[in-house]
Amino acid sequence: MKANSNPIAKQEKIRVLVADDHPIVRHGVIANLKPQDDMTVVAEAGDGVEALALIKEHVPDVVLLDLRMPCMDGLDVLAEVKISGVPCKVIIMTTFDSEEDVQRAIRTGARGYLLKDSTQEEILDAIRRVSLGETYLPARIVQKVAEGMRKPELSPREVEVLQWVAAGKSNKEIGAQLFIAEGTVKTHMKNVLEKLDVVGRTAAIREAVHRGLVRLY
Repeated sequence: MKANSNPIAKQEKIRVLVADDHPIVRHGVIANLKPQDDMTVVAEAGDGVEALALIKEHVPDVVLLDLRMPCMDGLDVLAEVKISGVPCKVIIMTTFDSEEDVQRAIRTGARGYLLKDSTQEEILDAIRRVSLGETYLPARIVQKVAEGMRKPELSPREVEVLQWVAAGKSNKEIGAQLFIAEGTVKTHMKNVLEKLDVVGRTAAIREAVHRGLVRLY
């Protein structure tokens, strides 16, 4: 019998799970993956809770995971995957490209970060590289990370204070909630404004949301 000379036939396909709450985006990505001889889509999810359940069920090699999804966002899914020990590699694929989003994703365990306007070639290259254990960050994302490293970071307490400001609380109410003096809250907010390079609480909230530091509920 003649030996099969096709190298792809000798290796297992990369098992991919696609999670995105926009059906058009999700189906478009899947349509690009299906013709690939070295890949197979094992499942698709429309929200974070479904994504986590399917990841645990199918244990894919690579997950393309949206950053913002209903029920449970991408970073929470990523954190749960890391805690559970499921041996899959996650690539965040999103429209959000702030340096904070990128850094948080990498710190949480993402092996790649793609924007949704990435070319088909970029997406396929990312999946292949990440499946082999590499990290995939396009040049424009690397630049974002570099920009973020040059900016002063907010301390955990400053982020906490800013989250309460975003919730509409006064300095007095925040102080009572965090068991600190009202003057200390004012000092934290002064530092926040300086670090974010903005004027006023509204501008601080807007910039913090843009950077992914706080969430509006």
